[in-house]
Amino acid sequence: MDKDLLSIQQVRDLMALSKGAQKKYAEFNQEKIDYIVKIVAKEVSSYNDKLAKQAAEETGFGIWEDKVIKNKFASEYLYEYIKDMKTIGVIKETENILEIGVPVGVIAGIIPSTNPTSTTIYKILLALKSGNGIVVSPHPNAKNCILETVRIMQNAASKAGAPEGLIGVIEIPTLQGTQALMKHKDTAVILATGGEAMVRAAYSSGNPAIGVGPGNGPAFIEKSANIKLAVKRILDSKTFDNGVICASEQSIIVEEIKKIEVIEELKKQGAYFLTREQSEKLGKFILRANGTMNPQIVGKSVEYIANLANIEIPRGTRVIISEETTVSKINPYSREKLAPILAFYVEKNWEDACKRSIEILNNEGAGHTLCIHSEDKAIIREFGLKKPASRILVNTPGALGGIGGTTNLAPALTLGCGAVGGSSTSDNITPLNLINIRRLAWGVRELEDLKPNKTSTLNNKECSNTNIDIENVIKKVVQDLLNR
Repeated sequence: MDKDLLSIQQVRDLMALSKGAQKKYAEFNQEKIDYIVKIVAKEVSSYNDKLAKQAAEETGFGIWEDKVIKNKFASEYLYEYIKDMKTIGVIKETENILEIGVPVGVIAGIIPSTNPTSTTIYKILLALKSGNGIVVSPHPNAKNCILETVRIMQNAASKAGAPEGLIGVIEIPTLQGTQALMKHKDTAVILATGGEAMVRAAYSSGNPAIGVGPGNGPAFIEKSANIKLAVKRILDSKTFDNGVICASEQSIIVEEIKKIEVIEELKKQGAYFLTREQSEKLGKFILRANGTMNPQIVGKSVEYIANLANIEIPRGTRVIISEETTVSKINPYSREKLAPILAFYVEKNWEDACKRSIEILNNEGAGHTLCIHSEDKAIIREFGLKKPASRILVNTPGALGGIGGTTNLAPALTLGCGAVGGSSTSDNITPLNLINIRRLAWGVRELEDLKPNKTSTLNNKECSNTNIDIENVIKKVVQDLLNR
């Protein structure tokens, strides 16, 4: 039978099951939901190692030991953050307003191949905590590890008392099946993590969507920074799981006065600077003819990438760096590279570094993430005020800082890019993004209270008097307002 038709039919069946189960689940109180979330998180965390190995073997992306950390982050660190969060029933109460958390329904969870098991854990826990059902759409290249993750969580949820069918997964993943899921009339919200085309499809589906665009975060090492520590953090981040986290650094920007010192420190810590000829050879492998990132380099080691481009690099190299002076769609080094590859820019001063950062983000990655390493609070503040990024990370690794691992940002594996990045939110997505809030508001004023108070209105004669005492008039208006 036609694989696409089977996938579409399965989506319809899964949505019907999840919708029915979610109606029952929405009646559960906060205590019962929290118990289910606890049991599911605990159970899946016992498979962190196994799922990490399976993901690395199936996709060929990243480092399985680092994927263990990501699974632990999604199953344990995230759980600690959300466990006491109020999401169902009365979530906030004041004297005149009562806020009630209401689940949205069934979530469409689109899972990427770069972080397959950790993102699956994350999205299912978010859906469960917010009182929603979820149907997971696996990336075909990571189907088996995603299916295994879902099965573990389905079984745990069922044993804990969740209605059957609440968590679903497409076992025959196809593009048409995913499109059917996103466009389904019962899909309440699409939680999309993946390529730019997938995110655009989510937003054009006709259903509410939370999608994230590409990251392309620059890292500025300002002259007051601890150079050794800044380099360590950047290389730790860029080599973590071979750079597949979209918040990881994509370029380094330094001031001219610190160029030599930074280059020497980068080399000392395992970075290799390409010759111009090597840079051109590797550049041909970073982007495909259609201008998108070449999956052949994604999550691969520096040795693999060097062999692919037929270039020689020293043994022990951790990151490959290309010195660049331009930013454009056709310059592969100024684009997102989910691999241990960095661009390197030198600017005259911090003001020019600021402009370069904006140029890089506007080229790709607007609204996502930017890093600054500095001890100058004024410059840090200036960067925060003017950059088109939702996360300005200060003196911390980009990959783990952006997702909330090394910062106090909300722990998340879906990072909103805001309107500037084509996203519906700039948040690190939590269960609170997957509920509606019903508000009961008591009246505190009558219509008469809203009508203008004639005694407080200045007459034309007063206003036309050029010798008017402005201070006394302001005091009069304020007093009239206070007397209402």
